[in-house]
Amino acid sequence: MRIPIIAGNWKMNTTVSEAADLVRAMQAQLAALTGVERVLCPPFVSLTTVGQIIRGSAVKLGAQNMHYEEKGAYTGEVSPLMLGGLCEYVILGHSERRQYFGETDELVNRKVKAALKAGLKPIVCVGERLDENEAGKTEEVIVREVRGGLSGVEAPTSLVIAYEPIWAIGTGKAATGPQANATISLIRRTVAQLYGDGFAEGLRVQYGGSVTAANIAEFISQPHIDGALVGGASLKAAEFVSIVEQTARIKKG
Repeated sequence: MRIPIIAGNWKMNTTVSEAADLVRAMQAQLAALTGVERVLCPPFVSLTTVGQIIRGSAVKLGAQNMHYEEKGAYTGEVSPLMLGGLCEYVILGHSERRQYFGETDELVNRKVKAALKAGLKPIVCVGERLDENEAGKTEEVIVREVRGGLSGVEAPTSLVIAYEPIWAIGTGKAATGPQANATISLIRRTVAQLYGDGFAEGLRVQYGGSVTAANIAEFISQPHIDGALVGGASLKAAEFVSIVEQTARIKKG
């Protein structure tokens, strides 16, 4: 039985004080919900503050990115060793990192290996652009990114994959439940080719891309979708709580 996972990616939003207010506004309600893993991913500058507020609760903490080196002359970067003890999860290969900062499958792969070595749990993002989707290249892109991101990685039991169609991120245009489910089924089949059917069946795969409280049920009711990587809606306490609550209710059946 795969435990669903809902992660809130706050992106480059909230000051430290705003982050503290946001987590306090939903902390009690999130902590009371069961059957769903809840992860908050604030900006680097707020990891310590948010971590102190949720300490002792079942709510987990994640970072939005990291460098693949443990230390060195990489001004402005954050290493996996720096995140150790601060958080449990780290988002890697997000489409915004690929699009705006030129991250490649090879670079994502190096980060995945570094995260696992440091004991962090990577949420590895894959997804196609609109032109690739319209050209019928979704399968080609997804298989390449999954294989590229996991190249040379031994069966990573702490891995989570997030399918985020780039054309749906921040646009208000989400994929349909069946569309997302079909692509996530493809991800699971690709992982099965790498690590076997048993591993693939236990792997949690999220959907991300304009997820809201209004449409989460459509995704969570699909058999291959194990949660969501939530962007803008995670900045609204009541809406994020609703997403987690609906996920818990639907997955419990």
